[in-house]
Amino acid sequence: MEFSVAQIAALLDGTIEGNEEILISGLGKIEEATPEQLSFLANPKYEQYIYSTKAGAVMVSNNFIPENSVTTTLIRVEDPYASFTALLEEYHKAVTFSKSGIEEPSYIGENSNIGNDIYRGAFSYIGKNVSIGDNVKIYPNAYIGDNCRIGDNTLIYAGAKLYEGTIVGNGCTIHSGAVLGSDGFGFAPQEDSTYKAIPQMGHVILEDNVSIGANTVVDCATFAGSATKIGKGTKLDNLVQIAHNVTIGKNTVMAAQAGISGSTEIGDNCVFGGQSATVGHIKVANKTTLAAKSGIPKSIKKEGQVLFGYIAFDIKKFLNSYAIFKSLPDMNQRLRELEKKS
Repeated sequence: MEFSVAQIAALLDGTIEGNEEILISGLGKIEEATPEQLSFLANPKYEQYIYSTKAGAVMVSNNFIPENSVTTTLIRVEDPYASFTALLEEYHKAVTFSKSGIEEPSYIGENSNIGNDIYRGAFSYIGKNVSIGDNVKIYPNAYIGDNCRIGDNTLIYAGAKLYEGTIVGNGCTIHSGAVLGSDGFGFAPQEDSTYKAIPQMGHVILEDNVSIGANTVVDCATFAGSATKIGKGTKLDNLVQIAHNVTIGKNTVMAAQAGISGSTEIGDNCVFGGQSATVGHIKVANKTTLAAKSGIPKSIKKEGQVLFGYIAFDIKKFLNSYAIFKSLPDMNQRLRELEKKS
């Protein structure tokens, strides 16, 4: 798949300095790119490479002024990083959504409706009464249980599992090994010290443009008719655990190994670092940022806070406290010396 520099510049609303007829077939780092690749310069510390790069073309900002001669073709844009990201998205769509047709063996149950431009990989399974929109790509060994609904332009990668009744919006991405709708961790202790499983009868809802990372699990809600819900535009990294009855708002992001306990409500535009977590049955305000390895033990009511710590609190206060904590051995030594003198 090749595009001319002129086509790329038109897509990005950019201007060209150099040869607009060069054909580009890939993307690469500015220091490693080949003549068939396009790169970008956004960080000033990489400027040195623009004078020696072999890239066919490089995107730069409109106000970039080279200090030495440049031999590569330049595409000037408002924001090189944003433009390169947009181009990666378009390239990814072109490659990913190019698949179509039905590979055999694959299975589809009765009363299931499939849209146009579908790809169904070998050994994929679609249950009964399933509704799937247009341009959905279902990779090999994916499982879609009975009564699931999947919107348009959604990707379900190899080995992903959607339990019965899962609802997925438009433009979602579910990576390999992800599980949507598995049982929540509900067990009732018995008098004989055993545990009895509490049936989990609800389902999972993903709104539009949600991304679920590889081997991430979103448990179903406990009661029939209720749902664990992931809001529009939210992105979950690999190995994230979302427990039953959780609600996550719009455009929230969670890094790997984050864990959200049952019946927690997470607001919009929150950021959770790697291995961060919450207890159950709490609410977390919009625009909360939780640093890596931090834990939230109670509801967060004030919006826009940045929290840090095993028992998380305001990051500035945490760092001040940590500075004192590091000084404790020295303070203790000085105290003992003062006691000896007294």
